[in-house]
Amino acid sequence: MTQSTAPLDGKIALVTGASSGIGEATAIALAEAGAAVAIGARRRDRLDALAGKLTDGGARVLTLDLDVTDEQACAAAVARTREVLGGLDVLVNNAGVMLLGTIVGADPEDWRRMMHTNVLGLMYMTHAAIGGMVEQGSGDVVNISSVAGRQARKGAGAYNASKWAVNAFSESLRQEVTGRGVRIGLVEPGAVATELTDHITQPEAKAASAQMAASMRRLQAEDVARAVLYLVTQPPHVAINEVLVRPTDQER
Repeated sequence: MTQSTAPLDGKIALVTGASSGIGEATAIALAEAGAAVAIGARRRDRLDALAGKLTDGGARVLTLDLDVTDEQACAAAVARTREVLGGLDVLVNNAGVMLLGTIVGADPEDWRRMMHTNVLGLMYMTHAAIGGMVEQGSGDVVNISSVAGRQARKGAGAYNASKWAVNAFSESLRQEVTGRGVRIGLVEPGAVATELTDHITQPEAKAASAQMAASMRRLQAEDVARAVLYLVTQPPHVAINEVLVRPTDQER
């Protein structure tokens, strides 16, 4: 009997923030590993392009118009995934924003956007998915956090706060469900070459971020996707709870 070369054959995954960057790369990696993939984001044109690529590669794909700050939309996305694809085994909470900037002189709207997306959006999606995973006695929730969830830095206070919240929520949930066969994993990237820095509103913070990016060989989205794949392809008795992955050139 030959062993399958696709470790996620028969599994169903849902990836948020899938229209670009880490989310797009993760959806591709999961599909290549054999999973059927639901891809959710707000930019439908980007989703459609990704869906075409995945379908051409032989994957079953579901596109979801999804704004994770909308609790009902999160519940609907999970329900639709289960209805159309037949279940849900892997949830990757990737949707997020990184609006770096000082606390003094900040625009509190940046804070609201980060908390609503990075924290509440992740919690809404998890809430929608976790009950079914507990009921089936298996499943993976992978939360994309950041090195900023471990180390606070000047000029990143609100972003730090959002990612520390993700880490705390994840660890509490892990303790709650690990005895019921459900694994909770954190992936904490350092500097990654994605669109996140394009949305920074404070000019000084945007310039500092660009300077940092130019000073090192940053991670690529595919590097983070491989970390996600590592978590979700472990044997059922193995839970990798936390993966911190920095560029070799990044000191902290």
